[in-house]
Amino acid sequence: MKNKSMYLTYRFISVSLIIVGATLLTINFIGLTKNIRSEFVHKTDTRFDNEKLITFEEAMETLPKGDKEQSDDYLLRLTKLISESLLHINWHAEEDTDRFHQLIPIWENYFLYFMGKFSNIPEYQKYHYADYERSIRRGVGICGDASMVMSQLLTQSNIKNKIISFPGHVVVMAQTSDNSEIVLDPDYGVVLPYTLSEINQKPALIGDFYTQAGYKASDVRVLQRIYGNSYQKWSGVEHFITNKYYFEKLAYALKWPFPILLVVFGLFLMRWNMRVTSNVQG
Repeated sequence: MKNKSMYLTYRFISVSLIIVGATLLTINFIGLTKNIRSEFVHKTDTRFDNEKLITFEEAMETLPKGDKEQSDDYLLRLTKLISESLLHINWHAEEDTDRFHQLIPIWENYFLYFMGKFSNIPEYQKYHYADYERSIRRGVGICGDASMVMSQLLTQSNIKNKIISFPGHVVVMAQTSDNSEIVLDPDYGVVLPYTLSEINQKPALIGDFYTQAGYKASDVRVLQRIYGNSYQKWSGVEHFITNKYYFEKLAYALKWPFPILLVVFGLFLMRWNMRVTSNVQG
């Protein structure tokens, strides 16, 4: 009786592992047919007038620095380009989280999906990608997303930079070719030719630059209040969102191997269980 009970227990475990692994593999294969960029991105209200969203392919082709492109020219071009690579959605309801895939779909990455569904951690319920390519592929974001994209691209081009977080906004501070400091707002597509300290001490300096970029006076006033607050400097994305940075890497690295291992181990356990039971009965 005891041997039969053990056999049934191990059989249940092995079958369960195989089913879970096969299910996750099926979900992964379904994900290969899906697009993380929501079909609703071109059918929704946006925060700003005349917003433009370029395709993922166009963004990935034009975002890297050109071989002969000057660093200062790249800073200007990249700031505008990133703002056109991420749509600024006018969020209306909580269901927008699912509609625009801020909650990572299960078919995209089941680890991130389960964290968003069951961890009660807000950062996973409305997820901001650490990897800039995934962020651009999704095509929606806020200031933090845009600044993380920019920081990674500048680092790849050996341009010194830091992510700067204010209460309510995130920008990037970069070093120009003459080693001076400049503040870039890739969320709004605006370049501010002042040091961070100058802007923080005199936020009125930013007004004309946002106004000339087409933003409303009400938006400019909000930004001026934000720039006058205290801020934090971050040495890149790894420093800015350390735990999520490494968890995201792990989640995508294990996306395929984990379910394969479950199936293989389940089959091994089933075979071992049958062999042991057969020997005991013999």
